[in-house]
Amino acid sequence: MKNQTRRSFLKAAVRGGVGLAVLPSIIPVRLLGADAPGKKIQVAQIGCGRMGRADMGDVLKQSSARVVAVCDLDSRRLAAGKKLAEDFYAKRGESGVNMKTFHDYHDVLASPDIDAVVITVPDHSHALIAIEAAIAGKHIYLQKPVTYSIVEAIALRKAVEAKKIILQTGSQQRSEHPWGSFRAASEVVRNGRIGQLKTIKIGVGLDKASGHAPAPMPVPENLDYERWLGSAPEQAYMERRVHPQNSLEGRPGWITTEDFGLGMITNWGAHHVDIAQWAMGQELGGPMTIDSHAEFMKGDAWTVHTTYHVEMLYPKNVQMILDNTFENGIRFEGDEGWVFCTRSQEKVTSSDPNSPAGREVLPPLRASDPKILSPLGGNAVRWMPSKSQHGNWLESIAANRQPIAPIQQSARSLEACAAAWIGMKLKRKLTWDATTEMFVGDDAANALRGRKARKPEYDFQLVLQRAGIA
Repeated sequence: MKNQTRRSFLKAAVRGGVGLAVLPSIIPVRLLGADAPGKKIQVAQIGCGRMGRADMGDVLKQSSARVVAVCDLDSRRLAAGKKLAEDFYAKRGESGVNMKTFHDYHDVLASPDIDAVVITVPDHSHALIAIEAAIAGKHIYLQKPVTYSIVEAIALRKAVEAKKIILQTGSQQRSEHPWGSFRAASEVVRNGRIGQLKTIKIGVGLDKASGHAPAPMPVPENLDYERWLGSAPEQAYMERRVHPQNSLEGRPGWITTEDFGLGMITNWGAHHVDIAQWAMGQELGGPMTIDSHAEFMKGDAWTVHTTYHVEMLYPKNVQMILDNTFENGIRFEGDEGWVFCTRSQEKVTSSDPNSPAGREVLPPLRASDPKILSPLGGNAVRWMPSKSQHGNWLESIAANRQPIAPIQQSARSLEACAAAWIGMKLKRKLTWDATTEMFVGDDAANALRGRKARKPEYDFQLVLQRAGIA
């Protein structure tokens, strides 16, 4: 095939197609046939719960992609995911659409007809599925936090780089829609509009105990709990620690159970710390010291931290402070002013923590002086154009380039948040080396950078070894 024909297809495949400097080396051969211009990137959705349905809904709207399969360990959610996709295409006038369904994600990865996967599963399963997807040559959209632990983030980065696939992290605050305030504020800071950056104050919300004691239950017939538990420690099933059985919208309990997610410090922290590091030029760096304090839930079905206060010192003597009394958002303070960005009072779901009730509704982007927010000049540092996180991912696949939130940067965001959690657990100040991605002279802290898998079949290290990735 002539180069121009191949290039024309890939431009046409993406809305507002981007010019290509290099043809992607991992676009399947079947996409480059005689009928290539009519082909779309074939996507499978892994995880069909609350956020999975949101992710799939966004991909369904992209003209360059086609959702062809759904996968879930809960048969009820699997059926609902299948219906969501089929109904979307039916409303668009298509008839006879039959979405493929998979119980085991390994079958998705083994399918040669699938080019890319959206992984929207509990945090503790992110790394294993994403690493195996990278090894299988599938492009990846992965919900944040990118992994559960620090060692997992490092391992996933190695797998992605070794297999040269495109991984986009679900850090939507880096894109213009729906929360462009974060891009604007971070560009302002990066370009020195508030002078020398001194302090960053971050609020990530506050989790509260469920009010219910741990209560083991029979496993529902529709849920493969053994595989859902995956690498996490062995434990009895509790609906409050997994996800609601009678709803697709309720906030799942795994978010507030430490064996599956570390709480607000990585849940919302992965969003806000990511933007803060981006703004200060530390997207490939990290803090030097971490001083964390928190209270944890006790005697409750949920186990994550509640109140918290975290202070992290970054290069150039920039101090980042996270505190549960701060408004959900990011306040950058410099020696010439300040700028604040937030999602305002918009909620991801009705059950997500947010700003205290009764607080005045203020603009999501505000500054000490309106001049700080005036348009940047032509020589200013500007972020990559990104209308939407999913759209940017698909454009990046076609262009064979890094997306707006690549693993190299989201791994660093996770490291900072997880380091703060480790400080909470050890109740003392820690020293972090961003170059080695380890704590300095602290065996106890380094031991918490990861954990041993419950069974060998859920061990991502063994998967890497079998793939020959050091």
